[in-house]
Amino acid sequence: MKKDNFKSPDFYNIDTLFNEEQLLIRDTVREWVKENVSPIIEDCALSGDFPEDIVKKLAEIGGFGGFLPTNFGGSEIDLTSYGLMMQELERGDSSIRVLSSVQSLVMNTIYTLGSDAQKQKYLPKLASGELLGSFGMSEPNHGSDPSSMKSHYSKEKDCYIVNGSKMWIGHAPICDVAVVWAKNKSNKYAGFIVEKNTEGFSTAKIEKKWSFRASETGELIFQNMKVPKKNILTETDNIKILFDRLNIGRFGVAWGSLGIAMECYDVALRYSNERNQFGKSINSYQLIQNKLVKMITEITKSQILTWRLGTLMDNGDASFEQISLAKKVNVEMACKVAKISRSILGGMGITGEYPIMRHINNLEALVTYQGTDEIHTLIIGKKITGVSAIK
Repeated sequence: MKKDNFKSPDFYNIDTLFNEEQLLIRDTVREWVKENVSPIIEDCALSGDFPEDIVKKLAEIGGFGGFLPTNFGGSEIDLTSYGLMMQELERGDSSIRVLSSVQSLVMNTIYTLGSDAQKQKYLPKLASGELLGSFGMSEPNHGSDPSSMKSHYSKEKDCYIVNGSKMWIGHAPICDVAVVWAKNKSNKYAGFIVEKNTEGFSTAKIEKKWSFRASETGELIFQNMKVPKKNILTETDNIKILFDRLNIGRFGVAWGSLGIAMECYDVALRYSNERNQFGKSINSYQLIQNKLVKMITEITKSQILTWRLGTLMDNGDASFEQISLAKKVNVEMACKVAKISRSILGGMGITGEYPIMRHINNLEALVTYQGTDEIHTLIIGKKITGVSAIK
């Protein structure tokens, strides 16, 4: 793969909307990606190998749970800064953003719902990368509707017994600890912290993926799994608590997909400057300029949308419908931009010399990941009409 010479597109001076600390965090992660991700990621994606040594390196720059308090391993950064971090990590590769966002989701759940003892035991080790976390909500037949989950639990004398499985779970085959969800006969939902050596707990790896190639994805399996009572996070009949867990993940995908689009545009722009046909660089042809203008237009609109969402999140004013809109819009936009970029590169667009096809494959997963396009459409539709088209 060619050297990472990324230069961020900023047609509307979006950088002026961020404060000094936010820009510093973004630039630090950008350089970290250039040094640690770009040189290895194409080979990792081709071989399907997870770059394990990247975990501690990412922890060193605050890549895990950065928005949490410092006494629990966080850096107390704002959510816009966290979004910028996701943007830069996903520009490197979706698998690296997944590494950060899944770990951060596990940490945020324990921080929000856990006891002091649970926070002290798990959060510092998750923040340092000593422990790798996994978050289990989606199931083989119930992804976008957690209320229909089949994983179930019962309370015994000295533990909880959990049965069921979770599917399409990031880091499942290699996790040290997992936050998992189940439902009881009274339709109450419970979250549990499950350590890898827990009796009745096992994992399986999903093979032959075309997306997230450098990430370990798999299944969490519970067969009369015995979870100590001290490891329950919460028990509630309020489904909103489960949906609230998803907001930070969808927020990260909105920023991350923007990072992919920015990368694809930058690669296409640079290639069009260097590639010559019929005696001149192809950037001088009207058809190529039309494609580049379409790309920068869509990116600029998404940059403004995503910055605004970050501001709303920092102020505590963002609704889950607004997060859904940003996730849906930015993933759609990135898919369009990536395919235009691939067309500008011609035959070179399908090679490992450039990151375009790797990003296109990853985007296919992002269309479904953290809620399908259709589910987000229905969430937004209910908000603007007041009528649910789901149930």
